[in-house]
Amino acid sequence: MHHAVRSRVEPGHGPPTAALWHAPKARSLADADALRVLHRSARVLLNNLPELTDRLVALLREREPAYRSTLENDPVGTWQEVHRSLRHSVGSLLDPRSVREAALRCSWKIGAARAEQGLPLDALLHAFRLGGSLIWQVLVEETSRTAPEDVRLLVHVAADVWNFVDEHCTLVADVYRKVERQHAWRQEHRVRLLTAALLDGTSRIADVAETAEALDLPEQGRYVVVAVAGGRLAGRAPVPGADAGAVVPAGVRVHWHTGVEVDHCIVLVDDSDGDLPEPTTGSTAPVDAGTRVGVGPVVAGLAAVGDARRLADMALSMCADDGGTVRLTERLPAALVMSCPELGGALADRVLGPLLRLEPSDRDILLDTLAAWLDCDGSAQRAGARLYCHRNTVLNRLKRCEQLTGRSLARPADMVEFSLALTARRLLLD
Repeated sequence: MHHAVRSRVEPGHGPPTAALWHAPKARSLADADALRVLHRSARVLLNNLPELTDRLVALLREREPAYRSTLENDPVGTWQEVHRSLRHSVGSLLDPRSVREAALRCSWKIGAARAEQGLPLDALLHAFRLGGSLIWQVLVEETSRTAPEDVRLLVHVAADVWNFVDEHCTLVADVYRKVERQHAWRQEHRVRLLTAALLDGTSRIADVAETAEALDLPEQGRYVVVAVAGGRLAGRAPVPGADAGAVVPAGVRVHWHTGVEVDHCIVLVDDSDGDLPEPTTGSTAPVDAGTRVGVGPVVAGLAAVGDARRLADMALSMCADDGGTVRLTERLPAALVMSCPELGGALADRVLGPLLRLEPSDRDILLDTLAAWLDCDGSAQRAGARLYCHRNTVLNRLKRCEQLTGRSLARPADMVEFSLALTARRLLLD
């Protein structure tokens, strides 16, 4: 099947050049006779190579299930592969020194091609051993037919025959694993590129189906993207059931994409879920200290993951420096401000401008009081307790804020502007 070999084995990294057939420096008379018997029978095998190939192909079909589909899909190519391998194997019995390099190359190509095609290594090694067994069986049959008295001499070369088979099996296993590693690296690199394009929002519509297949995720599912930075998770993919459980509960289908500073997790949300379950370690433990997690909103379809990633990054930017989790759906006013910093800055300047131009100490007192009152749902009592002052002091400061800005805290529209302006100032200053 080497007409379609696609191995990426580099030139200069081919099969080793160690001898396949080690003849002793001095042989006994029995050894010399054994070689004569071996060569006589091997020449018959070489002359009847098509018949020998048919027998081995039939054995593969009968005894190695993994080869059956290969034989059905490419019977001619498989037959030619077996024929070449047998030709080199039998040729090595006759002239090991001149044939060894070609025999090595042949086995090398078979191992590389079958690794690319995904044939199991055990099946490939079984095929080589079946070939060795068949050659030995036919050698014995031929000798028994033509010179039965010489069969006993073949014992002297049996070790050499099986050493040849073992050496080629070792070679095939080595190249198979090498190509398998290269294939795995290429597949991993492909998945990473597809995921990066998906998260960046640069995937072509035509590529989404391929990406869905590569990630083993449905193209039309509902997705959330989680952005993770800091702590143990930064810069590497979490291990399912361990680090991954610190962000996404067990049992949820996810795909992690590691980055230099931020890791992203594409989470398939079940149709019955309104949102991603609360990030935990297992069940109730909080996310690791120092880990910042931003959770974006649910989006429909894998093609929308780029938008989900952008929103998850926005949520991540709102996390405190010492860690924690921010869900964008719970911080939508802040998200509106963050989505357009220029407008957020203009809003803060327009609404809070008169306060911002005060002396720093006076400015900070009024802004802190306004923020505390809004956080306490308009309760001057609770705001005073937070600021360690009397409720009347809070009310006086709020009245001054209204006078300086020309806005009223009793008017809902003005309260919304105050809240957004304070949010914009805090986020943009951070």
